[in-house]
Amino acid sequence: MATDNATGGPVVTGAQTPTTSPGHAGLPTQLPGESTTVSTVAAATGGIAPGNLIDTDIDENLFRFNSDDTPLMQIMLRAKRVKVNSPVIQHYAIDEPRARIVTKAAVGDGTTDRVTLSLENTDKKLLQPFTTVLVKGVDGYDAKGATATPGEDLMLFVTGKDNDGAPIAMAINGKKTTETDEVSNVPEIPAGTTLVIMSTAMFETQKEVAPNLIVPMPTEIYAQKRGFNSIVSDYFESVKKRIPFSQALIAEAQIADFKVKGNRTLWAGRKGKIQIETPLGIQSIYTTEGIRYQIKRHLDKVGKWTFEELISLAKMIFTGDDVPKSVIALCGKNFLENIQTIDYSKHPEVQIIVKTNPVGWSVSTIHTVFGDIELKHEPTLDRLGWSNSAGVIAYDRLVHYVYSAEHKDSERIEGHEAKRESTVVWDALALKGSCHIWIDGEGESPAAGAESYIMWASADAPATPVEGTIYVLLADCPGINANAVCGEAWQYKNKTWKEFSGIIHG
Repeated sequence: MATDNATGGPVVTGAQTPTTSPGHAGLPTQLPGESTTVSTVAAATGGIAPGNLIDTDIDENLFRFNSDDTPLMQIMLRAKRVKVNSPVIQHYAIDEPRARIVTKAAVGDGTTDRVTLSLENTDKKLLQPFTTVLVKGVDGYDAKGATATPGEDLMLFVTGKDNDGAPIAMAINGKKTTETDEVSNVPEIPAGTTLVIMSTAMFETQKEVAPNLIVPMPTEIYAQKRGFNSIVSDYFESVKKRIPFSQALIAEAQIADFKVKGNRTLWAGRKGKIQIETPLGIQSIYTTEGIRYQIKRHLDKVGKWTFEELISLAKMIFTGDDVPKSVIALCGKNFLENIQTIDYSKHPEVQIIVKTNPVGWSVSTIHTVFGDIELKHEPTLDRLGWSNSAGVIAYDRLVHYVYSAEHKDSERIEGHEAKRESTVVWDALALKGSCHIWIDGEGESPAAGAESYIMWASADAPATPVEGTIYVLLADCPGINANAVCGEAWQYKNKTWKEFSGIIHG
């Protein structure tokens, strides 16, 4: 502390009135970074003298923490808890194995007994020797190998690999020159044909096959250390006040603020690591990645919803390679209004019921033939500027990584007549699987590595299709392809259309 050379006492530079800042509603009620003293509270209430803070009553319920304000955090606290020993976490979002792949070029002409399948490089290793493969849309032949059997698909058997790693296959039920031929020829398999990966088929003394190539690839998740301090002076505790500002009341308000800000971080935080100078030397600060940027399915949908679009959404959620047991859609206010105002009058089979979910919330639940979708307002999305959007989250596909569990400390502040209460937690939220969906109603770009979906209800192809985007068809679309029918998904990639055989299909 500086001293006055003449008196030896402290230098008095004039009272510094704490600056209040507005909260979410614009009210100047907050003193960020200030200790709770009589003076600061008096300043926040209009400069009324200490001992005469305010004379009006107060609704204590406003200070009570309400879990409805932080739905994502409440879900995280109920998720699978994993104790880790480092703030840097190797997270394995293991997905279900691929079921389908698509050919790049046509192969086979009905005259050869083996063909080399033309596939994307990333798909070649999915077909190992001794794997059987169903060829969708290509008819097989009868037992004599003479007559095609419409509706009964061709099946292949992978015999080996060529020098580039592409699978070499023979037909199980192909065309034969004569009935007594041991092997059959492979009919034409057009480009864009879907291949369904089946089980292995082994000879009678065989024991070994190539291992399943399910190699988990980790992503690096950072746990973020979050905390807050409550500093209350002895004088503030002892002075007579018009309303009972107890420590419990102050703590509840601070905890509510702490959790609301933490909930925003769980949604929209950006992963990062920085180093700062501290009294104890250089130290690292980690910031965690919000789940908005962890979700890898990005559905573009701006404006009103139709019944057909809702059913298509339910299909995306509850069919495919990664099917959740139950989901909740945490919604911005405008998105929630759009979903609730769909005209269901022509579809009495769809029910909207209000129930209490496992978390204890009262939620609207839309019951469809594919599965139930819970709807819950998420105020945090409104505050982040995502009122038209929603995150579809699977309860059973979340992991709560905890480096340091929430703990509290209480201590006297040396040299001051005050007490400090500290709350610290160090954790991260991560997603498992691929069933989660971010429904973007703001027109923003997808997160890095995410697949972008658009619902398409026209018979004409998009005039300016977006490269890599997947179009979910709500009507037959011969403009894209003669075989593009309602319920399928087609992707525009490398300036060509091909049926998308990923996680949207069952």
